[in-house]
Amino acid sequence: MLSLPVKLTHDDAQALALSLKSQIRAQPHDIVVGAQQLREFDSSALAVLLACRREAIAAGKKFSTSQLPSTLVQLAALYGVGQLLGSDQSPQQI
Repeated sequence: MLSLPVKLTHDDAQALALSLKSQIRAQPHDIVVGAQQLREFDSSALAVLLACRREAIAAGKKFSTSQLPSTLVQLAALYGVGQLLGSDQSPQQI
């Protein structure tokens, strides 16, 4: 499982996306990105997760996420990308 850091904002997003995409290419199996540590984030976190999804699909791998914070799940639903993240959580009513 790949993991997101404690903080993921616009300032961190590009470098993290590049790192994760490299790790995805190196993984021999399907991709799960865990967010159990993620505490501080903005909408850039969604951009990073969607970049990971694109990279996984391009490599012929399935993509899913695990333990997304509920506020990130809600944000994904608001932007209409919740289903793309393959999250193990359903959005709560906002």
